[in-house]
Amino acid sequence: MEFICGEDREQGTFLPARIEDYVSIDNPVRVIDAYVESLDMKNLGFKQCEPNETGRPMYAPKDLLKLYLYGYMNRVRSSRSLEIETKRNLEVIWLLKKLTPDHKTIARFRQHNAGALKNVFCSFVKTCMGFGLYGQELIAVDGSKFKAWNSKDRNFSSGKLSDRITRINERIEAYLAELNETDKLEQGTADSINIEELVRKLNDRKERYQQLKEQLVQSDDLQISLTDPDSRLMKTKNGMDVCLNVQTVVDAQNKMIVTFSVGSEVQDKNMLAPTVELTEQMLEKKELTVLADRGYDSVSDVAQVVKNGHIPLVAHSEYEFCLPTDDEHAETITSYDAKIGKSIYWPERNVFICPMGKMLHPIGYSKTKRTATYSNATACGKCPQKCTKSKYYHAERLMPPSAYSKQYDDSPLPLRKVHVAENKQLMRQRKCIVEHPFGTVKRSLGVSYLLLKGKQKAEGEISLAFLAYNMKRAIKILGFQKLLYAFQR
Repeated sequence: MEFICGEDREQGTFLPARIEDYVSIDNPVRVIDAYVESLDMKNLGFKQCEPNETGRPMYAPKDLLKLYLYGYMNRVRSSRSLEIETKRNLEVIWLLKKLTPDHKTIARFRQHNAGALKNVFCSFVKTCMGFGLYGQELIAVDGSKFKAWNSKDRNFSSGKLSDRITRINERIEAYLAELNETDKLEQGTADSINIEELVRKLNDRKERYQQLKEQLVQSDDLQISLTDPDSRLMKTKNGMDVCLNVQTVVDAQNKMIVTFSVGSEVQDKNMLAPTVELTEQMLEKKELTVLADRGYDSVSDVAQVVKNGHIPLVAHSEYEFCLPTDDEHAETITSYDAKIGKSIYWPERNVFICPMGKMLHPIGYSKTKRTATYSNATACGKCPQKCTKSKYYHAERLMPPSAYSKQYDDSPLPLRKVHVAENKQLMRQRKCIVEHPFGTVKRSLGVSYLLLKGKQKAEGEISLAFLAYNMKRAIKILGFQKLLYAFQR
C-alpha cells in the first residue's frame, strides 16, 4: 500500500470562482465582518471616515479595523505580518475583498485611532450587555504588567544615575592617569589621541546623566524612561522589567472584561476607587460587589468605594473606620496615598481619620521627603486597639509645602462607622474570575508586550486585544448564528 500522495504541481487548478466561497458559512471571520459593518465609524471617533475629494483614494477605516481585529484574534499583531496575511490568507482575502494595504498604512491606522479603538471596545461591551452576557452584580479588579517598548537600560532612577556617574568618574580618572603616563614617554601619539577622545565621550555621557538627575529632582517622579516616557520599572512575575500597568475589571457571570485603564503606577494601591468608578459608568449600576487582592489594601480607597455605594472585598484586609454622615462633608473625602497606616484623608480640614475614627492633625513637615506627618497623641494614648507597633499612630502623605500650612477645624461632626470584612467564600472566586482573561490574552492571544509607545497608544492596542478576547467569549457562549444574526439586523 502506498503513502497518501499530494497532487501534481504541474496540474492546473483553480480557486473557487467566487470570493464568497473562500470561507465556510460558520467561519468566525463572518462575525468580525458583520460587527464592523454595523458600526458608525464617525461617531466612534475614527479619522478619515469620508473619502478625499482629490488625490489617491484611501482605504476605508472599516477594512483596516477588520484586519486588526482578525489579527489580534489569531496572534498576528505586527503591521508587516498583517500585510503578508492579506496576500496569502484566504480568510483575510475574503474579509478585505482582496485589498492589500501596505504595512505603513496598517501601522498608522492603529497609531492615529487609539481613542476610537477604546470606543469600539466599549461599544461591544454595551452590545453584549444587551445580550445578557454581563451579570452586573459581582466584579473582580486586578492589575497586570505589560512589557513596554523601553529597555531597562533606558530607564533611570536617582540611585542608578548616581551609580553611573560614579563609575564614569572612576573611568575618567583611570584614563587620565594612563594619558599622563603616555605623555611622559612620547607626545602626540595615536594612543594619547584615542584616550582624549574616550575622555571627551565619557564627559558628554556624564553631562547627560547629570541633566537627567536634575530633571528627576525637579519632578515628582522617582523614575524616568527615555524611549517610552510613560513606562516605569515594575516588579513582574519574571523579575523587574519596564512596563505599563493595565487595570482590568472582569464580570463574574461569563468572565468577560468590562473596562480597563492603562497607567504608569508601579503598584495597584489607590487604584480601586477610580477603576470601580469607570465600571459604574460602563455598567450603569450603582451597587456592585467588588473583589480585589491585597495589592489594593488602602483604607482611603476602600472608604471611597463604600461612599459610592459599592461593597469592596479586599483580600487579607479587615477595616473598621468612620465616615461623616452629612452629605456636605461626605463629598469632600477623596482618596490620597497614605504611605504609612490605613487612614482616610479629609482635604477640607487637612486631617486624617484613623481606623478607629479619630482625627489625626498635622504635626510636622519634611522638606527633603516632601511629606507631612499627622498624629493624635491624646487619642492614641487612650485607644484600646493598637494599630501600629510604634507608640503613636502616624499617617504621611506627599504634599507641597504650601498645602501644609492650611488651617484645620477639629470640631466634632456626626460620624458613621463602616465595617468591611473579608468574605473568604467570595474571595476564592477572585482568581477564577480576573486571572482567566489575563492568561488568555497573554498566552493564547500572544499579547504579553506592547508594540506602541505611550499610555494613549497602548490603550488603543489593549482595546484591540480585549475586544478580541470578548468577541471570542461571545461566540463561544452565544454561538455563531445568534451573534451573526444580531449584527446583521
